[in-house]
This record gives sequence, structure tokens and C-alpha cells, in this order.
Amino acid sequence: MKKLKHEADLFKAALLAGMKYDVDRKAAEFEPGDSISERVLFIYRLLVHDKVIQPLPEDQVAEATMKHKLAIWYSKQLPKDHPLLK
Repeated sequence: MKKLKHEADLFKAALLAGMKYDVDRKAAEFEPGDSISERVLFIYRLLVHDKVIQPLPEDQVAEATMKHKLAIWYSKQLPKDHPLLK
């Protein structure tokens, strides 16, 4: 797994975008007490279910790989000249 430049920032933005995707789709509601791990897993599974992203092989599903996958998903939605892609 090759680390992206600004991966942490991309992941933070991806988490917010994923939560917005969930709200727009009305799939579930996040509670203030939900951990980041729970949110990452839910958003990853929702995007896979909706065929927005390709699933990881089950033996590779871990928090770090899901965060990486979400960061990649979000980076592909940004314009080419966005500062997080430089």
C-alpha cells in the first residue's frame, strides 16, 4: 500500500464526505458517541455496497486499509489542481 501525499488530510475530508453521502442517502444516522473506527467501517461498507468503490479482499480489510481506500476515493473526486493532490 503506497502512502499518498497528504493522506491524513485526504482521509479527514473523505470521512466528512462519506458522512454527507450517508446522510444524503439516508442509510443511517451517526451518533456523537460513534468512534472513528465505526464510522470508517460503516462508510467503507456503504460505498462498497453501492458499488462506488471496489471492495478489498476480506483478509486485507483493516482500519488502515479502509482509511487508505477512502482517501483514494476522495482524491479522485478532487480537481487535478487541488492543493491536497500536490
